[in-house]
Amino acid sequence: MIYKRSSALFAEAEKVIPGGVNSPVRAFKGVGGTPVFVEEAKGAYLYDADGNRLIDYINSWGPMILGHAHEPVVNAVVEKAKKGTSFGMPTEIETQIAELAVSMVPNIDKIRFVNSGTEACMSAVRLARGFTGKDKIIKFAGCYHGHSDSFLIQAGSGASTFGTPNSPGVTKGTAKDTLLARYNDIENVTELIEANKNEIACIIIEPVAGNMGCIPPKEGFLKSLRDLCDVNDILLVFDEVMTGFRLAKGGAQELYGINADIVCFGKVIGGGLPVGAFAARNEIMNHLAPLGPVYQAGTLSGNPLAMSAGLAMLTELNNDTEAFNRLEEKTAYLHEGIAKVLNDNNIVHTINRVGSMISVHFDEGAVTDFDTAAKGNNDRFKKFFHGMLNAGVYIAPSAFETWFITDALSYEDLDFTIEAVEAVAKTL
Repeated sequence: MIYKRSSALFAEAEKVIPGGVNSPVRAFKGVGGTPVFVEEAKGAYLYDADGNRLIDYINSWGPMILGHAHEPVVNAVVEKAKKGTSFGMPTEIETQIAELAVSMVPNIDKIRFVNSGTEACMSAVRLARGFTGKDKIIKFAGCYHGHSDSFLIQAGSGASTFGTPNSPGVTKGTAKDTLLARYNDIENVTELIEANKNEIACIIIEPVAGNMGCIPPKEGFLKSLRDLCDVNDILLVFDEVMTGFRLAKGGAQELYGINADIVCFGKVIGGGLPVGAFAARNEIMNHLAPLGPVYQAGTLSGNPLAMSAGLAMLTELNNDTEAFNRLEEKTAYLHEGIAKVLNDNNIVHTINRVGSMISVHFDEGAVTDFDTAAKGNNDRFKKFFHGMLNAGVYIAPSAFETWFITDALSYEDLDFTIEAVEAVAKTL
């Protein structure tokens, strides 16, 4: 495929935007080459600045669960925009989406909307610290919770792709309060708790990791975390920015039957517009201002456009009883097809999948944490990425990102993708 206009647009962007992009992973540093500039998207397809059509497997990193430019979402945003785009005052639609979200997700009484997943996770940790009166947190290597200072400690995803997992600008004072654990290693978590008795406010985790590729929790891992938190008076925070309203109506809490103390949302909850949220039971949420002493605010929080998009999206998912089954079936079909092709071509690989999240690791061993994810053959992934791109299939431009399946994908699209893998496999 030809990307002359994308190259020209990138060159112009580099003059006025650091690295030519507004989020580092978009710069293709992990795979080489020039980023693709998008003109528009519809359903399962992207249409780039050079007129190429690409089957999309990132879907704006997750929110386009029903496809790009999904008509009910677009109509809701257009109608709301006609009445004004921002007020800085309460609106009824904020209550409507809050009521729907609380009804869909187990174990939450109240929810507060913010403008990004980063804000949601940052606010959740502040709330956990304020509620418990303790300062330290445990996060897991390879889990990305946004670019707040507390989280940029071996953060996976774009940080790893870009080569700076410990970002300059994060102070030693901030870093000392973030304890780093190994994903899927309950003994390691136990050791950290024992070494920091009565100092840990919360454990924050992606219940299904998506920022070192898709990595599921081992059987019993989340339950063991829940038990450790209960015994040690620590809050368990689920970062469901990716998994919330994607793996099930009630997200990972519903899927795994584990109740977190605080849950963070983003992506799907905004229908593709900038949004985030965090939620918990009354006892915890009532510590937030204006009810309690923990301060959190935002001029654009609860923005009517984001709320209208999110309400339309959640309403569709809540009413469509088969949506999550269809998504899982399509993802399983893709998994089986890719695995067969790679096996037939004797290409060492591991495929991880949970629901409609999936990733291909060019590694022969099980991929269960950041260290094993990092062992993958990144040179092979680069060839795979560009081969798929040239075939008309857009996957994440990083070996450390999950793919997201949209219900707009047809089985013809999936077959086309599998055939593209077959063609590319012969070159790896």
